Amino acid sequence: MKPFKEEVAERISQNGKNRRLRDAALAFTAASTAPKYSYNFSWLGRPIIQYPQDLVAMQELIWSIQPDLIVETGIAHGGSLVFYASLLELNAICGGPNDGTVLGIDIDIRAHNRTAIEAHPMFKRISMIEGSSLAPEVIRRATEAAKGKSRVMVCLDSNHTHDHVLAELKAYAALTTVDSYCVVFDTIIEDLPEETYPDRPWGRGNNPKSAVHEFLKTHPEFQIDKSIDHKLLISVAPDGYLKKLA
Repeated sequence: MKPFKEEVAERISQNGKNRRLRDAALAFTAASTAPKYSYNFSWLGRPIIQYPQDLVAMQELIWSIQPDLIVETGIAHGGSLVFYASLLELNAICGGPNDGTVLGIDIDIRAHNRTAIEAHPMFKRISMIEGSSLAPEVIRRATEAAKGKSRVMVCLDSNHTHDHVLAELKAYAALTTVDSYCVVFDTIIEDLPEETYPDRPWGRGNNPKSAVHEFLKTHPEFQIDKSIDHKLLISVAPDGYLKKLA
């Protein structure tokens, strides 16, 4: 496997230098946003609202890190919660932590979504908190859930304004354990045409990517993992895969 892995690493490195390929990938992402391409997918029966490339990246990270806790802000239909929980279940079957869980946080968990999530077979690994991700009590409960955990991943995917994401990073990124990741979704907003989100409060200069870059100015313990960006090419989270180094 060593020669194969070396070939993969070289291809990924070359992807990062291939402007034509990167431009084509961005063009597809831009063209597919308005038709809501990401809304076409589900995981074990629950809508997941993610691009398949990012799902593969998360699978690779979860297998590599073997987390015993994944904290996610933003629940929607619960597809991501079910996805993460199912991967933790697979990890356990393959000899990983038996007690891995997912904690989802959302300001509004709609009744029909809560009912469906709670009825899902993977709910045994899921817990949820309803409330603003920035509310002190919600942050306290998430922090308490992370105490004593060996490997914690954090995923931020709720309100996409700069101020909100920056505040979430300040509140939750610290829960990430060394060599694990804090993944900030929808950083792609910065790279899309200004008119892409006419009915939303975010846009260029006011989005998760601008928040990530602001956060990193004072948090050198995190580093953008560009190899993931170069591997995926098509992703909603460019510059959003943050590895905790120390």
